[in-house]
Amino acid sequence: MGNGIVFLFIMFFLIPHIAFLFWGYNDAEKRGKSGCLVMLLFFFVAFPLNLIIWLLIRPENQDY
Repeated sequence: MGNGIVFLFIMFFLIPHIAFLFWGYNDAEKRGKSGCLVMLLFFFVAFPLNLIIWLLIRPENQDY
C-alpha cells in the first residue's frame, strides 16, 4: 500500500509541479524576465496560486 501512495504522489503532484517550473522559466525568459525568479515563485507558492500570480503579472510577449 505504501508504494502505491508514493507512486500516486509522484504522478499527481511532483511531475506536474516540475513541469510548471520549467514552463514558468521558459515563459519568463521568452518575455524578457528572469526565469530564476519565476521558478522561485512557482517553487515556494502553492499551485494554482503561483500560476494565477504569474498570469496576472507577466509582461506582454516580445516579438523580436
